[in-house]
Amino acid sequence: MRKNEQAGLYIHIPFCKSKCGYCSFYSIKSLNLIPNFIKALNKEMKFYGKIFKSFDTIYLGGGTPSLLSAQQIETILKSAGKLYKIDPHAEITLEVNPGDVSLEYFRALHCLGINRLNIGIQSFDNQLLKFIGRRHSARNALASMDAARNAGFTNIGIDLIYGVQHQNLQSWGKTLQKAITLKPEHISCYQLSLAPKTPLYRAYSEQELKLPSNEQQAKYFFNTAEILENGGYLHYEVSNFAREENVKSKHNMKYWQHAPYLGLGPAAHSFLGNKRWWNKSAITSYIKDLSQGKMPLEEQELLASAQLQFEAFFLALRTHAGIDLNLYKTKYATDLLEDKKSIIGSLIENDLVEIKDGFLRPTRAGMAVADSLALI
Repeated sequence: MRKNEQAGLYIHIPFCKSKCGYCSFYSIKSLNLIPNFIKALNKEMKFYGKIFKSFDTIYLGGGTPSLLSAQQIETILKSAGKLYKIDPHAEITLEVNPGDVSLEYFRALHCLGINRLNIGIQSFDNQLLKFIGRRHSARNALASMDAARNAGFTNIGIDLIYGVQHQNLQSWGKTLQKAITLKPEHISCYQLSLAPKTPLYRAYSEQELKLPSNEQQAKYFFNTAEILENGGYLHYEVSNFAREENVKSKHNMKYWQHAPYLGLGPAAHSFLGNKRWWNKSAITSYIKDLSQGKMPLEEQELLASAQLQFEAFFLALRTHAGIDLNLYKTKYATDLLEDKKSIIGSLIENDLVEIKDGFLRPTRAGMAVADSLALI
């Protein structure tokens, strides 16, 4: 870690009442394992006490973290507070399913010091919600926003999904306009992708359904950016919009800025220096290993300098901030403008990137094809 650089702490809560049709993240339905999971999680935290000492973001994701009681979440946060130095101004986020929460629950979370919510709304269309396998309704989504505000939360993010069957550009535009009226501080808009072995992947295959064409995907992307920017949001990463600079997701920015982060729980990933490692997915193996004093590691890898350089380049071009050319040159001993002069010149001519104030930045058109830009 660089001097004074604080890491991000991610805690994977691997429990769901039911599996969303598109979700490929690890989770199980056996809620009776929650107490043993929390005990195992505490043991894993202790192991990393001498490796990661200071965090300024904590993110409880899943799975469905809001299935845990406020008391169970308090136990987890207290353990983290005892074992690590948590910045007094840390961003502490909890992912929430709209159908599982109440005003009382939100008030309890607020009292625990959780200062940011990420609510998985996905859509305000009940037919679409049913199709993708969500348990909540549009009414639940609106009620969860009201309850969160009434409980005192002033930093709320919502997730929305597009490119789904039963959806078109017009209905998606209405979804975005509805989201704007709710005034969340943060909006994440994700294009549907079909991971193998997920229920929705099977449904699309069996019913011979198709995802939007590349041309349609581009229209969704540009419409999304235009509507939300006109609604007062900053488009700061390919899929992410914030009402103001200070409500960007500080935790997710760790990933895009190649900063260190610690992932705890089944299937969680960690990154520090030139090393990346990840845990076993099966919660039974996770609990068993930790009960025997072993770390539940699935695998680890050491990243060569060239790979670190590529990842930093790839991740930065997903963000509006782009690449700090001087910092990049100092860190990787590479002058991008000289090393890739002709290619960058071509990208500038095609309005995919721009150079401004010492940064190489993607334009809106460039952000639409960010993954391809990294291949230069």
